[in-house]
Amino acid sequence: MIKTHKIALNPNRDQIAWFYQQCGYAKFAYNSALSDFKGELASDTFLSKNRLANRFNQKKKTFDWTEAQDQRAAKYAIDNLGQAVDNWVAKRVGFPKFKKRGCKHSYTTDEQSVRMEGKRIKLPKMGWVKTFEALRFHGKIVSVTISRTAHRWFASISVEVQPPIHRCPASSDFVEWFASQVDIGTPQQMERSIYPIIGIDVGISTLATLDNGRKYENPKPLRRYERKLAREQRKLSRKVFLSQNWYKQKRKVERLHYRITCIRGNAHHQATTDILKCASKISIETLQVTNLLKNRKLSKALSDAALGGFLEKLKTKAKSLGIPIVQADRFFASSKNCSRCGVKKEALTLSDRQYRCDPCGMSIDRDVNAAINLRNLAAGHAEN
Repeated sequence: MIKTHKIALNPNRDQIAWFYQQCGYAKFAYNSALSDFKGELASDTFLSKNRLANRFNQKKKTFDWTEAQDQRAAKYAIDNLGQAVDNWVAKRVGFPKFKKRGCKHSYTTDEQSVRMEGKRIKLPKMGWVKTFEALRFHGKIVSVTISRTAHRWFASISVEVQPPIHRCPASSDFVEWFASQVDIGTPQQMERSIYPIIGIDVGISTLATLDNGRKYENPKPLRRYERKLAREQRKLSRKVFLSQNWYKQKRKVERLHYRITCIRGNAHHQATTDILKCASKISIETLQVTNLLKNRKLSKALSDAALGGFLEKLKTKAKSLGIPIVQADRFFASSKNCSRCGVKKEALTLSDRQYRCDPCGMSIDRDVNAAINLRNLAAGHAEN
Protein backbone atom coordinates (compact mmCIF):
# COMPACT_ATOMS: atom_id res chain seq x y z
CA MET A 1 0.00 0.00 0.00
CA ILE A 2 1.00 3.63 -0.54
CA LYS A 3 1.40 6.01 2.40
CA THR A 4 2.35 9.67 2.14
CA HIS A 5 4.34 11.78 4.59
CA LYS A 6 4.14 15.56 4.16
CA ILE A 7 7.35 17.14 5.40
CA ALA A 8 8.13 20.85 5.73
CA LEU A 9 11.22 21.94 3.80
CA ASN A 10 13.88 24.45 4.79
CA PRO A 11 15.17 25.65 1.39
CA ASN A 12 17.52 28.54 0.66
CA ARG A 13 16.76 31.34 -1.81
CA ASP A 14 18.22 29.56 -4.83
CA GLN A 15 16.21 26.44 -4.07
CA ILE A 16 13.01 28.46 -3.66
CA ALA A 17 13.63 30.06 -7.06
CA TRP A 18 14.10 26.58 -8.55
CA PHE A 19 10.82 25.42 -7.02
CA TYR A 20 9.01 28.35 -8.61
CA GLN A 21 10.56 27.48 -11.99
CA GLN A 22 9.39 23.87 -11.82
CA CYS A 23 5.89 24.90 -10.75
CA GLY A 24 5.77 27.27 -13.71
CA TYR A 25 7.03 24.55 -16.04
CA ALA A 26 4.35 22.13 -14.81
CA LYS A 27 1.69 24.80 -15.33
CA PHE A 28 3.05 25.50 -18.84
CA ALA A 29 2.84 21.79 -19.75
CA TYR A 30 -0.69 21.49 -18.35
CA ASN A 31 -2.01 24.55 -20.19
CA SER A 32 -0.28 23.57 -23.43
CA ALA A 33 -1.76 20.06 -23.36
CA LEU A 34 -5.20 21.41 -22.44
CA SER A 35 -5.04 23.84 -25.38
CA ASP A 36 -4.27 20.97 -27.76
CA PHE A 37 -7.05 18.87 -26.27
CA LYS A 38 -9.65 21.62 -26.65
CA GLY A 39 -8.51 22.36 -30.21
CA GLU A 40 -8.87 18.75 -31.31
CA LEU A 41 -12.09 18.30 -29.36
CA ALA A 42 -13.69 21.05 -31.44
CA SER A 43 -13.06 18.91 -34.54
CA ASP A 44 -14.50 15.79 -32.84
CA THR A 45 -11.06 14.28 -32.16
CA PHE A 46 -10.38 12.93 -28.66
CA LEU A 47 -6.68 13.01 -27.76
CA SER A 48 -5.46 10.45 -25.24
CA LYS A 49 -2.99 11.21 -22.47
CA ASN A 50 -0.12 9.61 -24.38
CA ARG A 51 -0.83 11.60 -27.54
CA LEU A 52 -0.97 14.81 -25.51
CA ALA A 53 2.42 13.95 -23.99
CA ASN A 54 3.91 13.24 -27.44
CA ARG A 55 2.64 16.56 -28.77
CA PHE A 56 4.11 18.45 -25.84
CA ASN A 57 7.48 16.69 -26.26
CA GLN A 58 7.60 17.97 -29.84
CA LYS A 59 6.44 21.44 -28.88
CA LYS A 60 8.93 21.94 -26.04
CA LYS A 61 11.86 21.56 -28.46
CA THR A 62 11.11 25.08 -29.73
CA PHE A 63 11.74 26.49 -26.23
CA ASP A 64 15.38 26.33 -25.13
CA TRP A 65 14.60 27.06 -21.49
CA THR A 66 12.73 23.75 -21.09
CA GLU A 67 15.94 21.70 -21.41
CA ALA A 68 17.14 22.78 -17.96
CA GLN A 69 13.89 21.83 -16.22
CA ASP A 70 12.84 18.61 -14.51
CA GLN A 71 11.00 16.79 -17.30
CA ARG A 72 9.08 14.67 -14.79
CA ALA A 73 7.22 17.78 -13.68
CA ALA A 74 5.70 18.11 -17.17
CA LYS A 75 4.94 14.38 -17.34
CA TYR A 76 2.97 14.37 -14.10
CA ALA A 77 1.20 17.61 -15.05
CA ILE A 78 -0.11 15.96 -18.24
CA ASP A 79 -1.05 12.88 -16.20
CA ASN A 80 -3.11 15.15 -13.95
CA LEU A 81 -4.81 16.59 -17.02
CA GLY A 82 -5.61 13.05 -18.18
CA GLN A 83 -7.22 12.33 -14.82
CA ALA A 84 -9.19 15.58 -15.02
CA VAL A 85 -10.46 14.62 -18.48
CA ASP A 86 -11.48 11.18 -17.20
CA ASN A 87 -13.42 12.81 -14.36
CA TRP A 88 -15.12 15.12 -16.86
CA VAL A 89 -16.08 12.21 -19.12
CA ALA A 90 -17.51 10.35 -16.11
CA LYS A 91 -19.51 13.52 -15.26
CA ARG A 92 -17.97 13.77 -11.80
CA VAL A 93 -16.70 17.32 -12.35
CA GLY A 94 -16.81 20.02 -15.00
CA PHE A 95 -14.48 20.53 -17.94
CA PRO A 96 -10.80 21.17 -17.03
CA LYS A 97 -9.77 24.82 -16.76
CA PHE A 98 -6.50 26.55 -17.57
CA LYS A 99 -4.18 27.22 -14.64
CA LYS A 100 -3.93 30.98 -14.34
CA ARG A 101 -1.25 33.11 -12.75
CA GLY A 102 -1.16 32.92 -8.99
CA CYS A 103 -2.69 29.45 -8.75
CA LYS A 104 -1.42 26.83 -6.32
CA HIS A 105 2.32 26.24 -6.70
CA SER A 106 3.13 22.52 -6.92
CA TYR A 107 4.88 19.99 -9.10
CA THR A 108 5.52 16.24 -8.90
CA THR A 109 8.59 14.15 -9.63
CA ASP A 110 9.13 10.38 -9.40
CA GLU A 111 11.52 8.14 -7.49
CA GLN A 112 14.44 8.52 -9.91
CA SER A 113 17.31 10.46 -8.32
CA VAL A 114 15.22 10.99 -5.16
CA ARG A 115 16.84 10.00 -1.88
CA MET A 116 16.07 10.67 1.76
CA GLU A 117 18.83 10.73 4.37
CA GLY A 118 17.92 11.95 7.81
CA LYS A 119 16.61 15.50 7.69
CA ARG A 120 17.38 16.17 4.04
CA ILE A 121 16.06 15.09 0.65
CA LYS A 122 17.78 14.90 -2.74
CA LEU A 123 15.68 16.08 -5.70
CA PRO A 124 16.40 15.72 -9.45
CA LYS A 125 18.54 18.56 -10.89
CA MET A 126 18.39 20.27 -7.50
CA GLY A 127 20.52 18.35 -5.04
CA TRP A 128 20.04 18.19 -1.32
CA VAL A 129 17.35 20.23 0.44
CA LYS A 130 17.05 20.47 4.21
CA THR A 131 13.87 19.27 5.92
CA PHE A 132 12.46 19.80 9.39
CA GLU A 133 11.95 16.08 10.07
CA ALA A 134 12.99 12.68 8.81
CA LEU A 135 10.85 10.36 6.72
CA ARG A 136 8.44 8.45 8.92
CA PHE A 137 7.92 5.40 6.69
CA HIS A 138 10.33 2.77 5.42
CA GLY A 139 9.98 1.49 1.88
CA LYS A 140 10.37 2.40 -1.77
CA ILE A 141 9.72 6.05 -2.65
CA VAL A 142 7.09 6.22 -5.41
CA SER A 143 6.73 9.96 -5.98
CA VAL A 144 7.46 13.33 -4.41
CA THR A 145 5.21 16.39 -4.73
CA ILE A 146 6.70 19.79 -3.90
CA SER A 147 4.08 22.37 -2.94
CA ARG A 148 3.82 25.79 -1.33
CA THR A 149 1.31 26.72 1.36
CA ALA A 150 1.45 30.32 2.59
CA HIS A 151 5.12 30.96 3.48
CA ARG A 152 6.21 27.31 3.66
CA TRP A 153 7.34 24.72 1.14
CA PHE A 154 6.46 21.06 1.64
CA ALA A 155 7.49 17.71 0.19
CA SER A 156 4.74 15.08 0.09
CA ILE A 157 6.65 11.80 -0.16
CA SER A 158 4.64 8.74 -1.22
CA VAL A 159 6.19 5.48 -0.02
CA GLU A 160 5.23 1.91 -0.86
CA VAL A 161 5.00 0.09 2.47
CA GLN A 162 3.91 -3.36 3.58
CA PRO A 163 0.14 -3.86 4.14
CA PRO A 164 -0.88 -3.44 7.79
CA ILE A 165 -1.21 -6.47 10.00
CA HIS A 166 -4.75 -6.66 11.35
CA ARG A 167 -4.29 -5.79 14.99
CA CYS A 168 -7.68 -7.16 16.05
CA PRO A 169 -6.90 -9.14 19.25
CA ALA A 170 -9.18 -12.04 18.24
CA SER A 171 -6.98 -12.74 15.23
CA SER A 172 -3.63 -12.66 17.05
CA ASP A 173 -1.75 -15.68 18.35
CA PHE A 174 -0.88 -13.82 21.52
CA VAL A 175 -4.50 -13.37 22.55
CA GLU A 176 -5.28 -17.04 21.94
CA TRP A 177 -2.34 -17.98 24.14
CA PHE A 178 -3.24 -15.41 26.80
CA ALA A 179 -6.89 -16.50 26.80
CA SER A 180 -5.81 -20.09 27.42
CA GLN A 181 -3.71 -19.07 30.44
CA VAL A 182 -6.36 -17.09 32.33
CA ASP A 183 -10.08 -17.60 32.76
CA ILE A 184 -11.43 -14.67 30.72
CA GLY A 185 -13.50 -16.54 28.17
CA THR A 186 -12.97 -16.86 24.45
CA PRO A 187 -10.67 -14.59 22.42
CA GLN A 188 -13.80 -12.96 20.97
CA GLN A 189 -15.01 -12.08 24.47
CA MET A 190 -11.57 -10.76 25.33
CA GLU A 191 -11.69 -8.59 22.23
CA ARG A 192 -14.87 -6.90 23.43
CA SER A 193 -13.43 -6.33 26.92
CA ILE A 194 -10.05 -4.94 25.85
CA TYR A 195 -10.78 -3.27 22.51
CA PRO A 196 -14.46 -2.31 22.45
CA ILE A 197 -16.59 -1.28 19.49
CA ILE A 198 -16.80 2.50 19.45
CA GLY A 199 -19.69 4.56 18.09
CA ILE A 200 -18.80 8.10 17.04
CA ASP A 201 -21.23 10.98 16.55
CA VAL A 202 -19.86 14.15 14.96
CA GLY A 203 -21.24 17.65 15.29
CA ILE A 204 -20.55 21.38 15.28
CA SER A 205 -20.37 22.38 18.95
CA THR A 206 -18.61 19.12 19.83
CA LEU A 207 -16.36 17.70 17.14
CA ALA A 208 -16.84 14.05 18.15
CA THR A 209 -18.79 12.29 20.89
CA LEU A 210 -18.14 8.66 21.82
CA ASP A 211 -20.66 6.18 23.17
CA ASN A 212 -18.91 6.19 26.57
CA GLY A 213 -19.62 9.92 26.96
CA ARG A 214 -16.18 11.22 26.04
CA LYS A 215 -16.23 14.37 23.93
CA TYR A 216 -13.65 16.07 21.71
CA GLU A 217 -14.18 19.80 21.50
CA ASN A 218 -14.24 21.70 18.23
CA PRO A 219 -11.57 24.47 18.32
CA LYS A 220 -13.56 26.64 15.85
CA PRO A 221 -10.44 28.36 14.44
CA LEU A 222 -12.27 30.34 11.76
CA ARG A 223 -14.58 31.86 14.35
CA ARG A 224 -11.59 32.72 16.53
CA TYR A 225 -9.73 34.56 13.74
CA GLU A 226 -12.76 35.76 11.77
CA ARG A 227 -12.46 39.44 12.71
CA LYS A 228 -8.71 39.53 12.18
CA LEU A 229 -9.06 37.78 8.82
CA ALA A 230 -11.72 40.26 7.69
CA ARG A 231 -9.47 43.16 8.71
CA GLU A 232 -6.46 41.80 6.80
CA GLN A 233 -8.57 41.05 3.72
CA ARG A 234 -9.97 44.58 3.83
CA LYS A 235 -6.42 45.94 3.83
CA LEU A 236 -5.59 43.73 0.86
CA SER A 237 -8.54 45.06 -1.14
CA ARG A 238 -7.21 48.61 -0.70
CA LYS A 239 -3.74 47.88 -2.07
CA VAL A 240 -2.78 48.53 -5.68
CA PHE A 241 -3.21 45.22 -7.49
CA LEU A 242 0.09 43.32 -8.07
CA SER A 243 2.13 46.02 -6.32
CA GLN A 244 4.81 45.17 -3.74
CA ASN A 245 2.53 46.19 -0.88
CA TRP A 246 -0.24 44.03 -2.37
CA TYR A 247 2.07 41.00 -2.35
CA LYS A 248 3.14 41.70 1.25
CA GLN A 249 -0.45 41.94 2.43
CA LYS A 250 -1.41 38.86 0.42
CA ARG A 251 1.26 36.88 2.27
CA LYS A 252 -0.23 38.03 5.59
CA VAL A 253 -3.66 36.78 4.56
CA GLU A 254 -2.18 33.47 3.41
CA ARG A 255 -0.38 33.00 6.73
CA LEU A 256 -3.61 33.62 8.62
CA HIS A 257 -5.44 31.05 6.50
CA TYR A 258 -2.56 28.63 7.08
CA ARG A 259 -2.77 29.12 10.85
CA ILE A 260 -6.51 28.40 10.80
CA THR A 261 -5.90 25.25 8.76
CA CYS A 262 -3.16 24.06 11.13
CA ILE A 263 -5.33 24.52 14.23
CA ARG A 264 -8.18 22.61 12.63
CA GLY A 265 -5.94 19.83 11.31
CA ASN A 266 -4.16 19.45 14.65
CA ALA A 267 -7.47 18.96 16.46
CA HIS A 268 -8.56 16.39 13.88
CA HIS A 269 -5.32 14.41 14.09
CA GLN A 270 -5.23 14.38 17.89
CA ALA A 271 -8.87 13.26 18.14
CA THR A 272 -8.64 10.52 15.49
CA THR A 273 -5.39 9.14 16.91
CA ASP A 274 -6.78 9.02 20.44
CA ILE A 275 -10.01 7.33 19.30
CA LEU A 276 -8.24 4.58 17.37
CA LYS A 277 -5.81 3.69 20.16
CA CYS A 278 -8.32 1.37 21.84
CA ALA A 279 -10.87 0.30 19.24
CA SER A 280 -11.54 -3.06 17.62
CA LYS A 281 -14.18 -1.55 15.33
CA ILE A 282 -15.67 1.91 14.82
CA SER A 283 -19.11 2.94 13.67
CA ILE A 284 -19.76 6.32 12.05
CA GLU A 285 -22.64 8.05 10.29
CA THR A 286 -22.85 8.93 6.62
CA LEU A 287 -22.81 12.70 6.09
CA GLN A 288 -24.01 14.40 2.93
CA VAL A 289 -21.78 17.46 3.35
CA THR A 290 -23.02 19.12 0.16
CA ASN A 291 -26.62 18.97 1.36
CA LEU A 292 -25.71 20.16 4.85
CA LEU A 293 -23.94 23.24 3.47
CA LYS A 294 -27.19 24.36 1.84
CA ASN A 295 -28.39 25.46 5.28
CA ARG A 296 -27.34 29.12 5.34
CA LYS A 297 -27.52 29.32 9.12
CA LEU A 298 -25.13 26.42 9.64
CA SER A 299 -22.95 26.50 6.52
CA LYS A 300 -20.17 28.62 8.05
CA ALA A 301 -20.02 26.56 11.24
CA LEU A 302 -20.03 23.32 9.24
CA SER A 303 -17.20 24.56 7.03
CA ASP A 304 -15.24 25.61 10.10
CA ALA A 305 -15.66 22.19 11.71
CA ALA A 306 -14.72 20.36 8.46
CA LEU A 307 -16.57 17.21 9.49
CA GLY A 308 -15.96 15.58 6.13
CA GLY A 309 -12.21 15.98 6.54
CA PHE A 310 -12.39 14.62 10.09
CA LEU A 311 -14.23 11.47 8.99
CA GLU A 312 -11.85 11.02 6.06
CA LYS A 313 -8.83 11.14 8.40
CA LEU A 314 -10.55 8.67 10.70
CA LYS A 315 -11.23 6.20 7.88
CA THR A 316 -7.71 6.54 6.47
CA LYS A 317 -6.04 5.89 9.83
CA ALA A 318 -8.40 3.02 10.63
CA LYS A 319 -7.58 1.39 7.31
CA SER A 320 -3.84 1.71 7.93
CA LEU A 321 -4.27 0.09 11.37
CA GLY A 322 -6.51 -2.68 10.08
CA ILE A 323 -9.54 -1.53 12.10
CA PRO A 324 -12.86 -2.26 10.35
CA ILE A 325 -15.38 0.55 9.86
CA VAL A 326 -19.16 0.27 9.87
CA GLN A 327 -20.81 3.23 8.16
CA ALA A 328 -24.49 3.75 8.94
CA ASP A 329 -26.99 4.38 6.18
CA ARG A 330 -27.63 8.06 5.46
CA PHE A 331 -31.28 7.62 6.57
CA PHE A 332 -30.38 5.91 9.86
CA ALA A 333 -31.92 8.10 12.61
CA SER A 334 -29.14 7.83 15.17
CA SER A 335 -30.22 10.98 17.03
CA LYS A 336 -33.98 10.28 17.09
CA ASN A 337 -33.93 6.61 18.12
CA CYS A 338 -33.85 5.77 21.81
CA SER A 339 -30.72 3.77 22.60
CA ARG A 340 -32.54 1.85 25.37
CA CYS A 341 -35.96 0.89 23.95
CA GLY A 342 -35.50 1.76 20.26
CA VAL A 343 -38.56 4.02 19.98
CA LYS A 344 -38.15 6.82 17.45
CA LYS A 345 -38.85 10.36 18.64
CA GLU A 346 -40.10 12.42 15.72
CA ALA A 347 -40.35 15.78 17.53
CA LEU A 348 -36.63 16.34 18.05
CA THR A 349 -35.11 19.69 17.02
CA LEU A 350 -31.52 20.89 16.85
CA SER A 351 -32.07 23.00 19.99
CA ASP A 352 -32.91 19.90 22.05
CA ARG A 353 -29.54 18.96 23.51
CA GLN A 354 -31.02 16.45 25.96
CA TYR A 355 -32.81 13.36 24.66
CA ARG A 356 -35.85 12.34 26.74
CA CYS A 357 -37.73 9.18 25.85
CA ASP A 358 -41.38 9.23 26.98
CA PRO A 359 -42.06 5.45 26.78
CA CYS A 360 -39.08 4.33 28.90
CA GLY A 361 -38.32 7.60 30.71
CA MET A 362 -34.62 7.68 29.80
CA SER A 363 -32.86 11.07 29.75
CA ILE A 364 -29.44 11.30 28.11
CA ASP A 365 -27.27 13.69 26.11
CA ARG A 366 -28.46 13.55 22.51
CA ASP A 367 -24.94 13.16 21.09
CA VAL A 368 -24.15 10.29 23.46
CA ASN A 369 -27.48 8.68 22.55
CA ALA A 370 -26.59 8.90 18.84
CA ALA A 371 -23.14 7.41 19.47
CA ILE A 372 -24.66 4.49 21.41
CA ASN A 373 -27.06 3.80 18.54
CA LEU A 374 -24.13 3.74 16.13
CA ARG A 375 -22.22 1.38 18.42
CA ASN A 376 -25.24 -0.94 18.69
CA LEU A 377 -25.53 -0.89 14.91
CA ALA A 378 -21.91 -2.04 14.57
CA ALA A 379 -22.40 -4.69 17.27
CA GLY A 380 -25.45 -6.05 15.47
CA HIS A 381 -23.51 -5.98 12.21
CA ALA A 382 -20.77 -8.08 13.81
CA GLU A 383 -23.24 -10.64 15.16
CA ASN A 384 -24.95 -10.98 11.78
